[in-house]
Amino acid sequence: MSVLTAESATDLDGKAADSTRRWNPATRILFRFSFLYFGLFCVFYPQMLIAFAGPLQQLLPDDWPRLWMNPSLPLVKWVGHTVFGTDVALHETGSGDQAVFWVLVFTTLVIAATGALLWTVLDRRRTEYHRLAGWFLLFIRLCLAGQMLGYGFAKAIPTQMIEPGLATLLTPYGDFAPMSVLWNQVGVSPVYEILLGIAEILGGVLLLLPRTQLAGVLLSLVSMAQVWVLNMTYDVPVKLLSFHLLLLCLVLLAPELPRLAAVLTGRATGPAATPQPFRTRRTVRWAAAAQVLLIAWLCAGYAWIGASNWRELNGDSSKSELYGIWTVTDFTRDGQSVPPLLTDESRWRRLVFDRPQMAVVQRMDDELMPLGAQIDTGAHRLVLRTDPKTELGDLGYTRPTPDRLVLDGRLDGQPVTITLDRVDVDQLPLRHGRGLHLVQEDANFGKVMG
Repeated sequence: MSVLTAESATDLDGKAADSTRRWNPATRILFRFSFLYFGLFCVFYPQMLIAFAGPLQQLLPDDWPRLWMNPSLPLVKWVGHTVFGTDVALHETGSGDQAVFWVLVFTTLVIAATGALLWTVLDRRRTEYHRLAGWFLLFIRLCLAGQMLGYGFAKAIPTQMIEPGLATLLTPYGDFAPMSVLWNQVGVSPVYEILLGIAEILGGVLLLLPRTQLAGVLLSLVSMAQVWVLNMTYDVPVKLLSFHLLLLCLVLLAPELPRLAAVLTGRATGPAATPQPFRTRRTVRWAAAAQVLLIAWLCAGYAWIGASNWRELNGDSSKSELYGIWTVTDFTRDGQSVPPLLTDESRWRRLVFDRPQMAVVQRMDDELMPLGAQIDTGAHRLVLRTDPKTELGDLGYTRPTPDRLVLDGRLDGQPVTITLDRVDVDQLPLRHGRGLHLVQEDANFGKVMG
């Protein structure tokens, strides 16, 4: 797979050593289809080419996926309506498995199959596509490298799966969707997430360095196989993209399969078999230098994005002024103490402050109710809202001690006084209290072993 090495480049006269080898008809047809399908997918699927913007990604508008799909969206909508009888649209939800993307892939598949058929008829006398294959494999290798680096930096700077929030610690395990289980599982161990990210970054870098492309393909194949299996088994809505990244690995690996088989059987491997786009040592060197610069450009962009996301998630302004899990010790309404009855839907069990402008109330039946929270630290005033237009409570607050909070004001139209004590979250086994124990006398699964 050493696309940019002198030993795998062709002779200095510009004549390809393999250009005289004929491809069998099945190989020619498969190449035509792959060229059209994966080429169109990489161009029209949002996210594939946008990686090459590097640091400029920060300047893109929030609705850039819609802008990217605008040229193909009319055709995709027509296919969805005509073929599948449904009206598809691009929703800004972050899901990569929306119906519009599946219809886009179906449309690409039909175009590629039709195009490959016409190409075969019109170009039936052509016996090989070595030069074109070299450029095609270079293009999809760059696309794959961009995605590997992007996902790698999102984990190496652990912002993709963040540490479980305070409200998450109060949520019953059975209430989590499979994807939430996966995200929280990885987020609990930032070191594990960082190691996963380093492996993906290494795969992306090896794909772009001279003499290491094959190693990069193999490492990317293993990483993407794991990611695709996790997406399928935990219902993560990136199945479509991860499957295509896995396919790109297999396409890049295909020319080198005879050499890998030779290694496994102990036979001589010979030079790299991947078709080459470059014909002289000078172009090989220039291409190698360009890809090294591309590594720096992509890494700089993703490092900048990752650092910005990290500051947003973990900086001084990322936590609420009243950060913590607060347990209600006394709840008074209209001057009367309200007992902690599980049937009382209006009494609180806990109040959680995690991110700015947000709060979560845990009711006596353990239901969690997210709220908007406006905290005025100067006036010691807390305003809670169920939505931007609906005010739930207007409360003054005092903190007699750092771990005690007293709220006094009106809640749901009634006067209340609520006293709360802060929970030491570091004593919860899922947080930092437990740590690593190399010597353990018991399995210590926690309170409940499933």
